[in-house]
Amino acid sequence: MEMLHYDFMQRAFCAGGLIAIIASVLGVYLILRRQALMADMLSHVSLAGVAGGAFIHIHPTLAGFVVASLGAVIVEYVRRSYKSYSEISIAIIMIGGLSSAVILMSLSPSMNKGLSAYLFGSVVAVNETELVLMGSVTVIGILFFYLFRRQLYQITFDEDTARTNGIPVKWLSLCFSVLTGMIVSAAMPIVGVLLVSSLIVLPAALAIRISSSFTAAILIAIGVGLLGVFSGLTASYSLSTPPGGTIAIILLLLLILGLSTQKVMMSLRKTTKPFIVEEKVSVPILQTYKEEF
Repeated sequence: MEMLHYDFMQRAFCAGGLIAIIASVLGVYLILRRQALMADMLSHVSLAGVAGGAFIHIHPTLAGFVVASLGAVIVEYVRRSYKSYSEISIAIIMIGGLSSAVILMSLSPSMNKGLSAYLFGSVVAVNETELVLMGSVTVIGILFFYLFRRQLYQITFDEDTARTNGIPVKWLSLCFSVLTGMIVSAAMPIVGVLLVSSLIVLPAALAIRISSSFTAAILIAIGVGLLGVFSGLTASYSLSTPPGGTIAIILLLLLILGLSTQKVMMSLRKTTKPFIVEEKVSVPILQTYKEEF
């Protein structure tokens, strides 16, 4: 294809593929842990880091990476302070991150000029440093999810039981939050602060709805994420549209198409079984996932 003859498009596809894989896996865990808004919150914290980096003249992406990781640690401790209202921690940290970003951006004229790239993403402008950062985060994420897959699986569904079984819930949850911050900050150059949650949540939302097991949900989410990113980049190049927005809208269309197809198939299944008096009651998806291991 013609677009792959350009170096910036080659980097864009590499970066998009790397982030699509690890962000989709992360999304499945976040949704099952009922922390889907955490990605959105950390993106705002990462923006504060980017603005701070521009203000003190260090690499904005690296600064966003560090601040997002620090924000993930803070939100984990705040979440434990409000055990019955864990969503409050997300609101508190988001307010702090967004207000800090606004103040720092007002103090840095250079940041205001490139603001749209950070808000909406500019994957075609990914440089070598950012590509290396994304590759490193992807490798770390894959190793983390593979080595601690059973422990994370138990923590996701029942922290109390996991703690009883001797799993270090506190430290694993902390590491998971830090990894979330790393992935969010690495994904920001692709889809931007305002759309970063789309790359994490939408593929996982479809995968969880149509899959029959936890492993299947992971694989489907990765497939949907890769399809959305590659299709979005191709469409963006052909139509000269913003890459971040194009990727997000394609992922949303895939979600709508997948849910609509599932609904049609379920309707057809009912009409093709007219003599069945009593259908087997479907097992809730979380219970189905719990029985996998």
